[in-house]
Amino acid sequence: MEITGPMLDRFDEILTPRALEFVAALQREFGQRRLELLEVRQARQAELSAGGALDFLPETKGVRESEWQVASPAPGLEDRRVEITGPVDKKMTVNALNSGAKVWLADFEDANSPLWENCVGGHLNLRDALERTIDFETGGKTYALKPDSELATVVVRPRGWHLDEKHARVDGHPVSGSLFDFGLYFFHCAQRQIDKGKGPYFYLPKIESYLEARLWNEVFTRAQELLGIPHGTIRATVLIETYPAAFEMEEILYELRDHSAGLNAGRWDYLFSVIKKFRTRGREFLLPERNAVTMTAPFMRAYTELLVRTCHKRGAHAIGGMAAFIPSRRDPEVNAVALEKVRADKTRESGDGFDGSWVAHPDLVPVCREVFDGVLGSRPNQLGRLREDVGVSAADLLAVSETPGEITEAGLRNNVDVALRYLAAWMGGLGAVAIHNLMEDAATAEISRSQIWQWIHNDITLADTGARVTKELVERIISEELDKIAAEPGYDEKLFAQATALFKEVALDDDFAEFLTLPAYARMP
Repeated sequence: MEITGPMLDRFDEILTPRALEFVAALQREFGQRRLELLEVRQARQAELSAGGALDFLPETKGVRESEWQVASPAPGLEDRRVEITGPVDKKMTVNALNSGAKVWLADFEDANSPLWENCVGGHLNLRDALERTIDFETGGKTYALKPDSELATVVVRPRGWHLDEKHARVDGHPVSGSLFDFGLYFFHCAQRQIDKGKGPYFYLPKIESYLEARLWNEVFTRAQELLGIPHGTIRATVLIETYPAAFEMEEILYELRDHSAGLNAGRWDYLFSVIKKFRTRGREFLLPERNAVTMTAPFMRAYTELLVRTCHKRGAHAIGGMAAFIPSRRDPEVNAVALEKVRADKTRESGDGFDGSWVAHPDLVPVCREVFDGVLGSRPNQLGRLREDVGVSAADLLAVSETPGEITEAGLRNNVDVALRYLAAWMGGLGAVAIHNLMEDAATAEISRSQIWQWIHNDITLADTGARVTKELVERIISEELDKIAAEPGYDEKLFAQATALFKEVALDDDFAEFLTLPAYARMP
């Protein structure tokens, strides 16, 4: 393996010869299969763009109709009523582990800007956290783990199958970002977690088919063999955040059944995937502006209810979606609105049978915990609630056109503003950014830019002004929104110039970029 990124302070503790040999072994064994599955994605996209549909797979009907269960909950994952998500920088690591949440999703994916120092430094932070040696000072404040306290269970989210780690090459080819992130954490922390009575646990993002889940299961089996760790020690929760995966939930659980910890309703990326998969199909799959799409929309209700039904049928946890609202410690009115929205969201999820849910900020842990405490009491989960009343058809999952809401100039401007601000932050090394009292990450930026692309290419007229959404209109709004941003303190002209060029590429080009992070990462050093 060749490492081309700089060896910064203490990176030699993570990028050891044995650790790199381990990652290289995984890349050599599974790298080609990963590329083949990415080609399968492209073939399926071509079929959908040509008029094809999504449906439950006839070839896996036997899996759906047979009797089987996933592995029982692993130590530290029995009770997941509150999970906090965030990047693996030092501040978030300490705050998340101290937050009182049951689980911390340590994120190398959508909440992480994949600068080399972020990716390798994140593994240092995780290892130091497990050793309880992580601490730092900033702004006159000291951050450290609470002594003798029970910390949140760490669940690592590696990058998706589509992403490379360009600073690491095996036999002349870039290493899969998934295998790089998984391999380094597993090598350094699997035994440390086992020694603490837990285990190496993961969240798996952007999966589009049960075959991709099968590949992860093969990686897990091989990794455990290489390090002499018992089969089934790894547990993984899959984010159902792509449209095709919603039709293969049972199959995904089945492929990972010895290593499965459940499914998560990754709703923001799910909305992006709805747009992406059917972007050329006119108004049949046209969503209103992003803030108008709620979890009560019929196709979103079908998706979440099917997820709970599927998980509990197979003995797996069903984990709810992200509460993106950010409370304000300076504005009581904003804070009250945010907390009420989170409470309503978590009340709906707990009432539907979810076993836990996500928040993006430590101040939201108490309200999420309170809501789930009220439903769970002393029980660790709702696995016994089978939701046999739920019956969801393919047509229910595809009923996008029934979503209420409009497309307005304000919605268009918000998409432009959020995308520009987020991309500037991402290029500067921040992957989770508070914008207008919402926590934005790559998933919400994807919704913003893909909606604009869809509106341009489907001759959409704005409900409030009557103007047609064109490239020229969007370019004018980009210029006007940039003028507003430039007047704010801390404006970085270089970063926003990069963000503007990138945004125009992924929102205005005729060719649709599969993920904005691909051209964005190519621009990074």
